[in-house]
Amino acid sequence: MKQVAAEVISVEQILPGLKRPAARSIAGSWLIRLSCPEIAREARPGQFVMVRCGGELTLPRPFSIHQISGDGIALFFAVWEDGRGTNWLRQKKTGEAVEIFGPLGNGFSIQPSSKNLLLVAGGTGVAPLRFLGQEALGKGCSVTLLLGAATAAQLYPERLLPSLIKLVTATVDGTAGRKGMVTELMPDFAAQADQVFACGPMPMYRDMAAQKRKLRLIGKPVQISLEMRMGCGLGVCYGCTVKTRNGLKQVCKDGPVFELDDILWEELPKS
Repeated sequence: MKQVAAEVISVEQILPGLKRPAARSIAGSWLIRLSCPEIAREARPGQFVMVRCGGELTLPRPFSIHQISGDGIALFFAVWEDGRGTNWLRQKKTGEAVEIFGPLGNGFSIQPSSKNLLLVAGGTGVAPLRFLGQEALGKGCSVTLLLGAATAAQLYPERLLPSLIKLVTATVDGTAGRKGMVTELMPDFAAQADQVFACGPMPMYRDMAAQKRKLRLIGKPVQISLEMRMGCGLGVCYGCTVKTRNGLKQVCKDGPVFELDDILWEELPKS
């Protein structure tokens, strides 16, 4: 793990905001590129960094490593309208410094025998999966990405994906791709996959765990990246502890990547 003052290369808004009357509204989604060769050299897909977001915020914020390019890393993140940390980060300017430490966590694991990978992203769950897809293509794997969002405007742009990734989309309102949830795409693709990797909200994981037969996941290795609040990122504060079939685990240290079947879903928050 390295602690560095990373120089901001660029900050770009990628997706527009989304008003949600019954839930927290999103101001938009941003992509920030940082120069930090110490972290870029060591990072693996699925790992994350902690960012000190300045101001009166005491605790750092976790961000999945979205992409590696030379000496730089990219972070892709949604900004909640009331999110102080992400609002601070999106306002950084080129040339300014951001204090980060990492890479942290265990990361995804591609089995040597795997040739066909299926990635499943719910909303901003594409954040760690783009890096994984990039790495898998470099190993000669075939990669299919199932990407879901509320509406077409909230879909991660295909232009930002490696060209060899096969993209299939679903939107809740049917404005792009198949109408429905991204998990509804899985029966058409899971059978051909050697491994499945997913990142998204808790309800998506619960659906996958409860409907393994319907989604054709029986006997499939399925790795998921858990998104949870973290206080330290180092396994010290125990703020991200989850119950698994192998006892209590900390998402920041033992995860964030777990096998789908290892998590005791009935013991986790509903959202």
